[in-house]
Amino acid sequence: MAVSGAGTCKLETLEAEVEIKAKADQLYKFISNKHHDVPKAASDKIYDVTVHEDGNVETYKEKVEIDEANKRVSLEALEGSHVLDNYKSYKVTYQVITPNSEGSSVKITLEYEKLSENDPPPQKYLSFLVNVIKDVDAHLLKE
Repeated sequence: MAVSGAGTCKLETLEAEVEIKAKADQLYKFISNKHHDVPKAASDKIYDVTVHEDGNVETYKEKVEIDEANKRVSLEALEGSHVLDNYKSYKVTYQVITPNSEGSSVKITLEYEKLSENDPPPQKYLSFLVNVIKDVDAHLLKE
């Protein structure tokens, strides 16, 4: 895709997988239906989450897509986020991988399109998301 005045940028992806100790279904339920409670689990990383369905502008407004069959939750940045200062598009997908011989995990996929080829990949955001999942996992183990 062409970006006005900035050459050609393409959709890129970063991925990480986080092993979890909480039950896979419990963690999926939390990220799909209780994401407004994330500050309770990761208070040192996330100050507040407010769910709006009335279209009001927020600091970080996102579109949430839930795929129950595949235990996947996607969050696409729409407006107002600092992340959109460097990226034309930014989408996070969490997929809870149910137990197998290796245990349960959450696959995090970050899809983004840079505004400029000089912008760095959003590695710091991926690291942040990994740490949030670890905090949520620890929080669920305490419940």
